[in-house]
Amino acid sequence: MRPLFVTVLAFASLLAGCASAPNDPTLTLQTHKTPAQFADCVIPKLQGSALNPTVSQTQRSYRIVVPSKVSADNVLEAYKAGNGGKVFVYDRHLLASNFLPSSFERAAQECI
Repeated sequence: MRPLFVTVLAFASLLAGCASAPNDPTLTLQTHKTPAQFADCVIPKLQGSALNPTVSQTQRSYRIVVPSKVSADNVLEAYKAGNGGKVFVYDRHLLASNFLPSSFERAAQECI
C-alpha cells in the first residue's frame, strides 16, 4: 500500500508542476531598453530558434506570443518603465526544466 501511495503522490506532484500558476510569469527581467528595442532584439532570436512569434503593441508595451501545439502559448510582455523596461516571461512548455532555460527564456535574457 505504501509504494502505491508514494507513486501516486509523485505523479500528482509532476502534474501540479506542469499546471501550476499559468498566469504567473516564470521570469521577470529589468532592462535598460525600451519595449520596442527589446522586441527588435528578441524577435530575430526567436525566429532563429525556429519559433514563429506574433507581435502586438500598445503605446507602452509589446506582447510577443509563440504558439504551441501541445501546451499554452509562450508569451513575452515588455512594458515601459522608468529607465527602460520590465519584461515578463511566461514559458509554458509541458516539461519545464528548472535547471536549464529554454531557447525562449534564453532569447529574452540575451536581449535585456
